[in-house]
Amino acid sequence: YLVRDGGGRSRRPPDAAAACLPSAPLGFAPRPFVPRGFPPRPLAGCGTPRRVRRALELEGRFDCLADWRIAGDRWVPPVRQGVPSAGRGSGTIGIAHIVAMNTQSHARKASKRMGSHQGFSLQGLGSHAAVGRSTTTGSSGRRLRARRGASNMTTTMQYQGAAWPGTAKVPKGYEPRDTPKPISILGCTGSIGTQTLDICSEHPEKFSVVALSAGSNVDLLVEQIIQFKPKLVSIQDSKVGALREALASRASEVGYTPEITAGISGMCEVASHPEAEATVTGIVGCAGLQPTVAAIKAGKDICLANKETLIAGGPFVLPLAEEHGVHILPADSEHSAIFQCIQGLPDGGLRRIILTASGGAFRDWDVSRLRDAKVSDALKHPNWDMGKKITIDSATLMNKGLEVIEAHYLFGADYDNIEIVIHPQSIIHSMVETTDSSVLAQLGWPDMRLPILYTMSWPERVLTSEETWKRLDFVGMGDLTFRKPDHNKYPSMNMA
Repeated sequence: YLVRDGGGRSRRPPDAAAACLPSAPLGFAPRPFVPRGFPPRPLAGCGTPRRVRRALELEGRFDCLADWRIAGDRWVPPVRQGVPSAGRGSGTIGIAHIVAMNTQSHARKASKRMGSHQGFSLQGLGSHAAVGRSTTTGSSGRRLRARRGASNMTTTMQYQGAAWPGTAKVPKGYEPRDTPKPISILGCTGSIGTQTLDICSEHPEKFSVVALSAGSNVDLLVEQIIQFKPKLVSIQDSKVGALREALASRASEVGYTPEITAGISGMCEVASHPEAEATVTGIVGCAGLQPTVAAIKAGKDICLANKETLIAGGPFVLPLAEEHGVHILPADSEHSAIFQCIQGLPDGGLRRIILTASGGAFRDWDVSRLRDAKVSDALKHPNWDMGKKITIDSATLMNKGLEVIEAHYLFGADYDNIEIVIHPQSIIHSMVETTDSSVLAQLGWPDMRLPILYTMSWPERVLTSEETWKRLDFVGMGDLTFRKPDHNKYPSMNMA
């Protein structure tokens, strides 16, 4: 283990075990399970092997730490009923992080070096590290608990800092709405965007479109403007002139003049449009991160179809969403399935997440054939109709590796408790195992509109037409099969 003391210096305790981690800094940064206002410091640490993944956690609730304050490089506890919390010395504690420790005794030694072991609790938090000190005093606060072994960790999982920490519950005081929900759409001419607009078109009594952001497809954007009449539209800088000309040439059909913006700033304006209540993020890649942050700061719920937002920025985005009271609603079919399965699950009830994968375009290929594969082969997904990037990522199962990371941030599960199983029929979109070994699954035809609709309507359910939304036929769908993923064929999963 490594300790960062109040002055920001990293040191290895002199009696550390020979098997402890190397001290070379690798820029490791834990999930920010620290109180609001706590200044983050880079950790001098490194990746932590599974056998030593442990972290310190406060004995009490984390939200009580909002009362603590920073004085220089010291963390000063709050005053309780006019009496400062008991502690060693001045009652303050140095800002310290323990990245990992091997044994319970080492944890006690480390906590003593931090000033006192009073009130500390050792729990299985996976690879996360958070350290603090509780306001608990007396002998009851002087205990340190250690739970060792993956089997025990699965039944005592901690869910700190995730978007939906092991459960999803309807917000208190929520009442069903009787007016259309105004939304903005990022990536309106892409696969997610067009399917979102199909839903809006079919359910105008439920959803209205106030802002659209497109890439370079001027013709399709013009058609969308004519149909949905958004107040604000955004497009690439180089396409602004072409869009204005196209709208002018069809002025009689458009019937009004929408506000036009461009570039990243334009996307951020669309994402944070004052009339929108939710933003659908259908932009591919890390380009979606900045406008998503703009939407969160504006207090918009996020219908998240852009997984890179959490993969690249999870430790920043999640606390920001909590700060602004924003819900992160997953639109990926797998994460939507998990989200639906944990609705109303009791706290601490989630034990394991099981992500299903179709196997992609090369599911039935022998490994020896892959060197001859062409782009056109990789784009032939057997089940789903998706954009090109995600279809390619599905062919290599890199997409599934990214989904493991996203599930970790969304639901707070340790990576050891997230599994992948190949399910060629893509009927079961994912499953969760509860602490009592029950398994809950969400089933449906492979149609991206359903998870998109659920993110837009949550916590409500929208009645869909049998003509446009095919109902699941258990007899007609045939057998459901499963198999283990081939890591030699799909090495990207282990990379992720």
